[in-house]
Order: sequence, then structure tokens, then C-alpha cells
Amino acid sequence: MTNPHSDKPGVAIVTGASSGIGKVYADRLAARGYDLVLVARREERLRAIAADLRQRYAVNAEVMVADLSRPAGAAAVADRLSSDASVSLLVNNAGFSALKPLTDTPDDVIVDMVGLNVTALTMLSKAALVAFKTRNAGTIVNVGSGAGFAPYPGIPVYGSTKAYVYLFTQSLQGEVGGTSVRVQLVLPGAVISEGWDVAGGADLAPLPENIMMTTEDCVDAALAGLDQGERVTCPSLHDDTILREFEALSGRALQSMFDGKPAARYNVGG
Repeated sequence: MTNPHSDKPGVAIVTGASSGIGKVYADRLAARGYDLVLVARREERLRAIAADLRQRYAVNAEVMVADLSRPAGAAAVADRLSSDASVSLLVNNAGFSALKPLTDTPDDVIVDMVGLNVTALTMLSKAALVAFKTRNAGTIVNVGSGAGFAPYPGIPVYGSTKAYVYLFTQSLQGEVGGTSVRVQLVLPGAVISEGWDVAGGADLAPLPENIMMTTEDCVDAALAGLDQGERVTCPSLHDDTILREFEALSGRALQSMFDGKPAARYNVGG
């Protein structure tokens, strides 16, 4: 297939590109004319995806095998962001969950989950932010989750890591104010993907079909939100006033927390 784009938009780095949301992002961005750097641990899968994208869209698609839960893997991708001026888009999508109470979650799983969902996302965001602000151009897309809004049974670590992504990404948006750098936060709900089985969902009763969104619909909605200039995109949230109200109340709670006197209900200090 011939690429219809005469002006290349640059290189997009997509993490977690071997399946699910990341794989669909790679497809959709290739269709938009982006050259790609596909990041994940599974080399064979990445190479098959890259070959398919090169054939269908006539773009460059490079494979970068890295375990982002490990410092060396995250550092390699951060170095690419820092050194390659052609990179114009970072999709921080890599992440995983475990459907277990904290007491049943192995220590190594906790370390890997925080390392991937929090530390790697933070370090790659920093590298991209520094590079993009230097050029006053570029886009960061951080994929969080609706599970980061409030505690959800069975995912104590995953939900907390996604709450971090929510607050962290909004802080990044403050750092790019007045520049041409864009930062989008994407908050999917329940999405059909391999990640559900990896987390242990296959051992549970299936979720109702009416709450499950396909990865294709999720990514298409996220990109539509990006095109529309949204800072926070919730693909499955039909009434977006709920998000506005949540943000307003969160800001009000933050401001109200800072007072030198204990609240009257505690009857402290006479």
C-alpha cells in the first residue's frame, strides 16, 4: 500500500507495542504516516508487526526489544528519546496488572508492576519532555486507566499505579503551558486485550459484554480526542461533565487541605 502522506509527521515511539492497545496505536499511527519505533519484550512478535506495517503503509518500522520494568530497558528508550531529533511522539502504553489482593501478590510482581507502570513511564516522560521542550514541538500520550479514579476491588497495586499516572500526567501538562508541546492523558475503561488474561482475568467470571470496548475503538477514540485538543480523553465516558466535576472537586479538596488550624470536629487546642 502506498503511503498517502507527503509530509512525514516524524517518528513515534510506542511502548507495549506487541499486543493490545500498543499494537493498535502502531497501526493507526503508521496509517497517519509516522515512522515507528516499536518497544516491547517479545522480539518475534515485534518483528512480525513491524514487517506488516512496512508492507501496508510504506513507513519505517524499527524494533526495539526492551524490558521497561528494568532500569536498563527504560534507559535505552530514554536515550533514544534524548538523542533522536526525529522523534515527535511518545505513546507511553506499556503496563500490566495482577488481579490479586495485596497479600496474595508476589513481591517480584509488585516491584515489576511499579517499575513498568510508574518508574519507566516517568523516566520516558521526562526524556521526551526535555527533548520536546528544547524543540518546542512534540506530543506525549500517557495511557492510564479508569481504575485510577477510585479504589477497585482486586487490583490494589495496579489501580494505585494508574492513579499516579493520572496525577503525574496532569502535572506534566502544567509544565508545558505556553509551549507547543502537547501532553494527553488517555483513560480507558475495560478493554478487550491480552492484558486481561495476563492479569488473571481468564480465571474469573467474564465481564459483561456491554462494558467491554475493543482495542480498536479505544485507540480510535483516543486519537480523535488528541485531534480535538483534549488534555484528558476517556474513550468510554459518555457524560464528560462527570470528569469536569471530578477535576473541580479534586482541586477544591486540594486547596482546602492547606490550613494551619485543625478542623473544628477534632476539638484540638481548646
